[in-house]
Amino acid sequence: MSPRRVRPDKFTLALLATVALASLLPCRDGTAQVFDAITDAAIALLFFLHGAKLPRAAIMQGLTHWRLHLTVFAGTFVLFPLLGLALRPLGQVLLTPELYLGVLFVCTLPSTVQSSIAFTSIAGGNVSAAVVSASMSNLIGIVLTPLLVGLLLASHGGGASWRGVLDIMLQLLLPFALGHAARRWIGGWVDRHKPLLGYTDQGTILLVVYTAFSAAVVGGLWRDTPVSALLATLAMCALLLALVMPTLSWAARRLGFSREDEITIVFCGSKKSMASGIPMAKILFAGQLGGLGALVLPLMIFHQLQLMVCAVVAQRYATRAAVTDDTLEAD
Repeated sequence: MSPRRVRPDKFTLALLATVALASLLPCRDGTAQVFDAITDAAIALLFFLHGAKLPRAAIMQGLTHWRLHLTVFAGTFVLFPLLGLALRPLGQVLLTPELYLGVLFVCTLPSTVQSSIAFTSIAGGNVSAAVVSASMSNLIGIVLTPLLVGLLLASHGGGASWRGVLDIMLQLLLPFALGHAARRWIGGWVDRHKPLLGYTDQGTILLVVYTAFSAAVVGGLWRDTPVSALLATLAMCALLLALVMPTLSWAARRLGFSREDEITIVFCGSKKSMASGIPMAKILFAGQLGGLGALVLPLMIFHQLQLMVCAVVAQRYATRAAVTDDTLEAD
């Protein structure tokens, strides 16, 4: 794999620049309230467009390959949370309480869509199943992630509450449902402008990151968070991936899935969505904005790490398949 391939992408650089801006010029008082209102509107628009992008046929198709999708969902919503809980003793020693809760929050999130599909395609997996599984993961995650957050974080010292779960249902699920209902009228326009809508995703995330880190910096984030804890967060995110990806590969083989389906399970089941996660965090932890920066920091680290690791793994799958095909042709 070339050095160019593992460089941070433009969006990651934009995230880093946003964190730097919030650290140097955080918004305060009335300005922070204005940014907060703008961010709420952007989040509602984001999930409205996500609803409009999802074809109803994809939902129906999800029922036909149910074993694969259940395996992906088990990795996303069962294996990850269990590992997050199992790593609690290590997290309590190495991380600040907010960073550990951020790691646990990562474990509750749905899968990514675009990158899961892209890596599945590169590796030679079942792309159509990846499209359905990743899309369904995000749809189910709108409901299931807040419930997991309410169960896990609230019982382990987190600030999320069941009222926050209700808020996220209203502020995310309702716009999503309205967007899906409006697909018959705006679906064509949405499909023709997918690159533009991608900027909507990224712009919303940058807004949330700026407001979250502004509040965190004002509250003393960098003063109270040691460098050793940041490095430990990176190590714990790497450990999560190192545990999840081989486990999903092993499970797929034990369950008798084909090589193509195994690839889909590995990439869709091991990814976590920052596009969904940061807006959810903003709503679920609205009462403690001073700690929101530390809570979303593990997600930002995990996001970049999963892209780099999955890029390597996808290339290895593709190379292995090419060698196998050459061997068969030689025979």
